[in-house]
Amino acid sequence: MLSVEDALHKILAETKPTTQTELIPLISAFQRILSEPQFSQVDVPPADNSAMDGYAIHTDSLSTQSPLNISQRIPAGQAPHPLKENTAARVFTGSEIPVGANAVVMQENCEADQKTVFIKHSPSKGDHIRKKGQDISKGSELFSKGRKLHAPDLGVLASAGIPAVSVFKKLTVGVLTTGDELIPPGENLLPGQIYNSNHFTLKGLLESLQVEMVDLGHIPDSLTATIEALDKAAKKVDVVLTTGGVSVGEEDHIKPAIESLGKISMWKLAIKPGKPLAFGHIENTPFFGLPGNPVSALVTFLIIVRPFLLKAQGLSENSNETVFLPANFSFSKNTGRQEYLRVRIENSQLTLFNNQSSGVLSSASWANALAIVPINTDINAGDLVETLSFAELGI
Repeated sequence: MLSVEDALHKILAETKPTTQTELIPLISAFQRILSEPQFSQVDVPPADNSAMDGYAIHTDSLSTQSPLNISQRIPAGQAPHPLKENTAARVFTGSEIPVGANAVVMQENCEADQKTVFIKHSPSKGDHIRKKGQDISKGSELFSKGRKLHAPDLGVLASAGIPAVSVFKKLTVGVLTTGDELIPPGENLLPGQIYNSNHFTLKGLLESLQVEMVDLGHIPDSLTATIEALDKAAKKVDVVLTTGGVSVGEEDHIKPAIESLGKISMWKLAIKPGKPLAFGHIENTPFFGLPGNPVSALVTFLIIVRPFLLKAQGLSENSNETVFLPANFSFSKNTGRQEYLRVRIENSQLTLFNNQSSGVLSSASWANALAIVPINTDINAGDLVETLSFAELGI
């Protein structure tokens, strides 16, 4: 069995990022990945402006204790006139600073009527003035190729005058589920049947990655049907993803089907929950075969498939940040596989779900993180454990 680290290295080494791009409106670009670097078209702010409601003055005009005449009123969005000597201009937050002013006095430090203002506290040059280009200078690079755009990024691009961005096209991932025992929710369960939960879990996981899921249906437990379905799937989508049928039982047909259509580069992984996980290609189409147990499918997707899809989408930075937190439990099961325990982060400690079976999907709904237990490692209460939060994984 390959270690998780070796498996990821092998898979990512074979991953070819997409080269297909499209130009989309900025308003639609949340969580899309840039295919070109972005440069500012303007200075931000485009001119010196006031950081406060108050009065724009030149500090030399305060050489006496006399009030200053208010020579103009400058609402935000209105172009100012040059400041007349020894006068003040009424300004508001965001108002452009008139030529001839070098400071803004907060209105709380002034006594004013309709015509004059008395400055109670003398400012220093530059006080409460946001300088032209202090946030972004015209022509500067905002974001590089391969960046996934977050909500603040959209605001930065908008402030720089960019209405549309070039991004990598979304990948299409075809999902096939296997197993004669599976039926869709809403139908009546017959003896031996269960509802197909993996289809819905994978749908949510793929949507969180801004990937287009293509529902390729359900494969009956037949080698011929499996070969036919996988062959058709590989011609329709960028990546094929299956759940179930990757073990060694008589009804597990994924491995021989892939071998008849292409090649399997990896099979069996030193991971728990998981182990029976296949990676290969159907002709030139990448393929992943996930285990059928619902928690195994979830964990192997997050740890193995997710990094592949992110790189394949063109993402330049593709690593998950982990933290080390103390466990308030003990755990000792030397399985020879790296384990991912469903835990909840509470009061900066890790609480373990009481049933770590790969069939107990409710454990993942209860949890908010995965605790990573290296091969043949025991955990004692108080030990610091490497932890991967669901928030970091985008779920």
